[in-house]
Amino acid sequence: MALISLRVSDEVAAEFSVLAATQGGKSALLRRLIADALAAPEPRILTLPVGRPEKVTVRFRESEMRQLAEVSHQRGMTRTGWIVALVRSRLGSPVQHSPNEHDELRAIVRELNRIGGNINQIARAANTSVLQGRAVETDLPAIREAKLVIETELARLRNALHGNADYWDGRR
Repeated sequence: MALISLRVSDEVAAEFSVLAATQGGKSALLRRLIADALAAPEPRILTLPVGRPEKVTVRFRESEMRQLAEVSHQRGMTRTGWIVALVRSRLGSPVQHSPNEHDELRAIVRELNRIGGNINQIARAANTSVLQGRAVETDLPAIREAKLVIETELARLRNALHGNADYWDGRR
């Protein structure tokens, strides 16, 4: 069996260790990630736009124009910027989040990571109590449910930050 090694920052290594602890260990998680990456479908087109921009004219009904104006305004974007972001996301290019969306998503990810750190501290304290011979009462179903919710939300946020515009319109 071949060995693959790499260097990452101490912070990334610590975060990966925390995640890996819930996934069967670092080696198991790395094997799964590599297998998933190899099984991933090829991108449909180049992920980075190439060439000079060209103009495209699209016609919308009056009601659609109002909706476009409203939605793009809510996102802090121009109509054109929002339409371009949606089209690019369907073509496989990174979506363009508004500055407010990007800041809010990053804040949510940071908060979820803090929650994960708190959970690890609780687990460490519980393990220490067990090693010292003290009984620890745990509500395992509640802990598993909280863990599942956090993992699901982190995955959805990562997808959103990596340009998945489908996340916003509820199709994911």
